[in-house]
Amino acid sequence: MPLPTRLFRTLFSIVLVLVTGTLGYRLIEGWPFLDGFYMTVITITSIGYSEIHPLSTEGRIFTLFIIAIGIGVVGHALVSVSRWLIEGEVVKVFTRRRSMKAIQKIRDHFIVCGFGRMGSFVCNEFHARGIPFVVVENIPEIQDKINQNGYYLSPGDATDEDVLMAARIKTAKGLVSTLNSDASNVYVVLTARELNPDLEIIARAGEEEAEKKLIRAGASRVISPYRIGGMRMVMGILKPTVMSFLEVAMDHKQLNVELEEVRVAKNSAYSGKKLVDTDIRKELNLIIIAVKKPDGRMVFNPGPNTIIEDEDLLITLGENKDLAIFHREAGAESVL
Repeated sequence: MPLPTRLFRTLFSIVLVLVTGTLGYRLIEGWPFLDGFYMTVITITSIGYSEIHPLSTEGRIFTLFIIAIGIGVVGHALVSVSRWLIEGEVVKVFTRRRSMKAIQKIRDHFIVCGFGRMGSFVCNEFHARGIPFVVVENIPEIQDKINQNGYYLSPGDATDEDVLMAARIKTAKGLVSTLNSDASNVYVVLTARELNPDLEIIARAGEEEAEKKLIRAGASRVISPYRIGGMRMVMGILKPTVMSFLEVAMDHKQLNVELEEVRVAKNSAYSGKKLVDTDIRKELNLIIIAVKKPDGRMVFNPGPNTIIEDEDLLITLGENKDLAIFHREAGAESVL
């Protein structure tokens, strides 16, 4: 039985004993309700005060009944409350200790700084995709929520170098900074870039001026929620079908279709081949939307004679099962 249910039943039992005792003294002895209630309380709590009025034989038998039932109920209530308090703290300590142990072994993970609306969304998406990550958060109430979700937590201020080190930033693959303050995000980016020069860093920006500062601080990319939200609203009203397509392509939960990046490893089965000579479209039923070359040049809507080269990034749309096969054959894992 869940602990909250047990506590509710215990509380209900105490109330039932109090009501029974109060009514019993009223009916048997004719006492006022307050006197009956008072007598019941001092009886079941074993305080030991004397009887407030002389008791008849029937009243004494009834008091013995209240003692037998009431002390048991109160004792059970004390045990349940103590257990609830102790178990809650023990679970917190155990969960955090287990989380910190797991973090010591984690590699190629992502660090999410801040568990607000945006940060929690990022974490939920990572979790749904099976991507390892560590959350950095310094507010105790939010830390409890992170632990309840089963996410790895590195407690503390994300701008603190030691906290990022505890989150294993040296072995991390990327960092997402979603703190509410632009200044804090800038400081996180500066610290993270210094600790790991090769880290992929994405930061949230509230103001336009902050975007430039974040880039200068070392962010790989800067996301403005207001700009993206505005663009989606414009697309939704002007090009609703296109917007619906993009929502499906970006949400892996819909139709099992996903927009993905796949890096072509050196000497893979696709290296040096033309698109028309591969099985990407015919067998895997995947659509190559664009090819990003190692020099940063982007080839949109590549034609059939486009040659796939080592280290090319193929922007691909298709079902997850086909994308998984493509990952293996390309000889490299997804960028994400």
